[in-house]
Amino acid sequence: MTTTAPAPAGRFAGVELGGTKVVVTLADGLDIVDQRSLATTSPDETLSAAVDIVAAWDRQAPIAAIGIASFGPIRVDPAAPDYGTILDTPKPGWTGARVVAPFASRFASPVALDTDVNGAGIAEAEFGAGRGCRTIVYLTIGTGVGGGVIVNGQPVTGRLHPEIGHMSLRRAAGDGFVGACHFHRDCVEGLLSGPALRARFGRDPATVDPADPGWAAVASDLAELLAVLMLALSPDRIIVGGSVALGQPDVVARAAILAAERLVIYIADYDLTALSCIVAPPALKQDAGPLGAILLAVRAAQRGTPGVTTGLRSVALRDSAGHR
Repeated sequence: MTTTAPAPAGRFAGVELGGTKVVVTLADGLDIVDQRSLATTSPDETLSAAVDIVAAWDRQAPIAAIGIASFGPIRVDPAAPDYGTILDTPKPGWTGARVVAPFASRFASPVALDTDVNGAGIAEAEFGAGRGCRTIVYLTIGTGVGGGVIVNGQPVTGRLHPEIGHMSLRRAAGDGFVGACHFHRDCVEGLLSGPALRARFGRDPATVDPADPGWAAVASDLAELLAVLMLALSPDRIIVGGSVALGQPDVVARAAILAAERLVIYIADYDLTALSCIVAPPALKQDAGPLGAILLAVRAAQRGTPGVTTGLRSVALRDSAGHR
């Protein structure tokens, strides 16, 4: 997507709230100038620590807006009475946690909320592997599996938000793995997430040889997901990130080949040449999530109320000791 608006002025805070860690980022415009990381523990402890970090920055110079990109499922509709509340989640203690309220009650600045995958997807669409694309899907495969759909720079939401990780798909023939999802057993997350792969292999998947035959079923499961996303959304790009995906690039490549084989018998446009371009790693790598949270803040400041708008131009990430 090409943008023409000038780069934003002001100081913005972004909070990428993940199931394992939280990354709190300060940006001057779109230049990241400070960043702190902390473990995701209880809601009170975690959110209080994040609020305190932002408050310290705000005392130095006012923060124009705050963007929160959170794990879910979470209520992202500002009109809903439970806006900003995490819904039923396997993360202990977090069901019912109010994510927006601690920030909205502490700061006068606008506070924007979206999912972590939508935030990362916005950043990749604006500055990364999805730049110039009309429709992208950002997948993260790590502790969980999530997916954000971005169309013309805007995240797709409706009654809630896409829950791509909890779709149930056709299984690989002969695969007896029962799955590891707390809710659905063998949904996408129950088959492809880090905990699911640990259960499948009986050890840390990062230590499993890429030639291990067990990866064949994993590649087939991921291929099925890629094929369904192509048929349902026809995206220009599917960006596959997360610790598991980035740690096993051979599996992602095998999945793209299998997806092309399944798709091309119906749609010739979706051959291996096409899928090899459509399926891509994140260009922003670990900066996608933090930058996405900053973009949510920028868009909220442009509106003056919680939410998102379009209109950004460029980004420069500071590369100095301890900061990205």
